[in-house]
Amino acid sequence: MKFMQYYLGKWIFNFVFLIGVAVLNLPNVLTISRIVVIPVIFLSIYIHSVLWSILAGALFVTASITDYLDGYFARSRNQNSVLGRLLDPIADKLLVVSALVIVVANQLVTPLTYIPVIIIMCREVLVSGLREFLAEFHVGMPVTRLAKWKTGFQMTALSMILVGYMFHNLGVILLWVAAVLTFVTGYQYFQKSLDYVKSVEAAKNPKLADVKEAVEEIKAVVEKAKTGIKKMHAKKVLAKKPLKVKKAGKPAAKKTPAKRSTAKAAAKSGK
Repeated sequence: MKFMQYYLGKWIFNFVFLIGVAVLNLPNVLTISRIVVIPVIFLSIYIHSVLWSILAGALFVTASITDYLDGYFARSRNQNSVLGRLLDPIADKLLVVSALVIVVANQLVTPLTYIPVIIIMCREVLVSGLREFLAEFHVGMPVTRLAKWKTGFQMTALSMILVGYMFHNLGVILLWVAAVLTFVTGYQYFQKSLDYVKSVEAAKNPKLADVKEAVEEIKAVVEKAKTGIKKMHAKKVLAKKPLKVKKAGKPAAKKTPAKRSTAKAAAKSGK
């Protein structure tokens, strides 16, 4: 009983703390609102009605707009906060993943379109895991500009699919575009994490660093050898090619006796 009271009291305290901070900070209010509307949007899986689908779509569109507004107000009002930086990416991921589940559960897209859905969900899990791993080493993973575009495409595409009607087909196309951006940004984050892991391993094991340097030197020697071979081959090809000799002009035709007499007669008449 005391165990339940402790955690219940802790949960109430955290909730009151969040509300208190949010009331004093408009960007945080907008961020928390995205999390609050998720259960309402999620009910569209169980409540099959046109009115509820329209409501879920409208709520998702509104929540997506708040993703832009919270950042705008945080910058314009100078209300950047640690809580906002913590909750903003969490709210985005929860909103996008919930919408993807709704899209698949309600069969709003064809099975072929499950491919971008899977790519997006796997990437979100991967990046969350990488951030958690790097946090242990106090290494941050800042959001790139391309990742912001990725989120924009995701929310726009899902908004169109949830609203439906004339926007559905365009939403599916944008979802594929979002999947490509999602894959690229996921690879960039993974490469950055991998580079950090390599640097840590090299620092722990100096011999490994020496081996890597030796491999790089061997690669450089091989590249130089390849370049030298290419140059030698080019010289041999040029040496084998026959030199082009310019053809001499045609020799002047010898004048026959008849032509000579004609020329003399023309010279006398000219006199």
